[in-house]
Amino acid sequence: MKILLVFATLLVGTFSEQLFVGDQVLRVVASDEEQVALLRTLGEQVDLQIDFWLDPTKPGRPADLRVPFSRLQAVKVFLESHGISYNIMIEDVQQLLDEEKRTMMLSRRMERSANEFNFASYHTLEEIYDWMDTLVADHPNLVSKIQIGESYEKRPLYVLKFSTGGSNRPAVWLDTGIHSREWVTQATGVWTANKLAEDYGHDPTVTSLLDTMDIFFEIVTNPDGYAFTHSSNRLWRKTRSIHAGSSCIGVDPNRNWDAGFGGSGSSSNPCSETYHGPYAHSESEVKSIVDFIQSHGNVKGLISIHSYSQMLMFPYGYKWTTSPDHEELNKLAEKAVNDLAAVYGTEYTYGSIANTIYLAAGTTVDWAYENGVKYSYTFELRDTGRYGFLLPSSQIIPTATETWPALLDILVHIQQHPY
Repeated sequence: MKILLVFATLLVGTFSEQLFVGDQVLRVVASDEEQVALLRTLGEQVDLQIDFWLDPTKPGRPADLRVPFSRLQAVKVFLESHGISYNIMIEDVQQLLDEEKRTMMLSRRMERSANEFNFASYHTLEEIYDWMDTLVADHPNLVSKIQIGESYEKRPLYVLKFSTGGSNRPAVWLDTGIHSREWVTQATGVWTANKLAEDYGHDPTVTSLLDTMDIFFEIVTNPDGYAFTHSSNRLWRKTRSIHAGSSCIGVDPNRNWDAGFGGSGSSSNPCSETYHGPYAHSESEVKSIVDFIQSHGNVKGLISIHSYSQMLMFPYGYKWTTSPDHEELNKLAEKAVNDLAAVYGTEYTYGSIANTIYLAAGTTVDWAYENGVKYSYTFELRDTGRYGFLLPSSQIIPTATETWPALLDILVHIQQHPY
C-alpha cells in the first residue's frame, strides 16, 4: 500500500508539470512591415499556442517564438508560404529543461553535503528565502530583511535593505525576477546581494556607497510566478492572479504600472503574455513597490533587471518622446555597457526602451521616472537567443560578474550627482 501511495505521489508530481517535448524556438526575421504584421497575426491565433520570447517589432529585428511540437508544421508552412525566413534556435525545449533539472539536482546534493550555498546554481523560492536569512545573520550590522507586502497567493514580498544607519538617506531600488521565467535574473540578484555584503568594508567603492546611501533589493519580485516555474511550468512569465470573466491566469507585472498604462506593447487580452491587467497597479506585487517607493520619498535610482537580449535601457518605453534627462542617462549607459564588455567581451546595446527594443507601456522604469526617480534603468541580461530564458547555470556567475561593474557605474553616478 505504501509503495502504491508513493507511486501515486510521483505520478501526480510528474503530470502536474507541463512538458515541452519537441517544442522548438524559431528565430524569425521579417523583411518589411507587412511581414511584421503577419507575425503579429500569427501570434494572435490562440489555437497555435505560440509563445513569443522576443516580440516582432520592426523589419530586420529578430523575433523568437516557441512553437509547440504539434503546431510546428503549420507554423513553418505559414512562414515559408509568406517568404518569411527563420532558423531553429532551440531544437527541443524539453531537452534543455531536463538538463537544467539534472544540474539543479546535482548541485542540491553537493550543497547539502558541503553545507554551502552554490551561487552557480539555480534555486527554488524557499532556498533563496533561506539564503536571505543567512545573509542577514552573517551581516547583521549591514543587511536586514523587510516585508513590503504579500503576493496574490499570500507569499511574503521580501526586500533586503543594505544600510549603515541614519534615517531617510538617499536610496536606490533594485529588483530582479519580475518576469518569473527569467531565472538568470534572480540568480544574478542573489550573487549581487552577496557581493554588496561581502565587499563592504573591503572594497572602497562599495564601502563609500553604503556609507552614504541605502540599497533596497527585491530579489524575487514575482514569487508566485517563480514558485510556479519550479512546480508546474518553467516558462511562466506573469503573476498568478485570477480575474473575473476569464479562465486565463495572471498579469504581466511589467505592463501593470501607471505609466502610459494600456498603451502599445501591452494587451487587454487576459490570455496574452503581455496582459496589462484590469487597471494600473492591480497586482499586489506592483502596488507594494509603488507604495514603498512613494512612502520612502528619497529613492534616487531604480534598476530593474530582466533577461534576455543584452541591453541597458532607460525611459521612455511607452512613447517615442525623448526624456528631459536623455543625454545624461544615455552617456551613463554607454559607460556602463563599455565597462561590462571589458570583463568578457559581452556586447550590449543601449538607449531608450522605445528606440532600443520596442514600445512598451506600463513598465517599472517609466513609472519610476515619472514619479521623480531620475536614474531609472532596466537591464536585459544574457544571452541574445541561443538559450533565451533557459540560460545554462554555468553562465550565472559570468553574467553576474560582468554586470557588476555596470551596476557600480550607475550607483556611483547616483551618489556623485545628488538632486
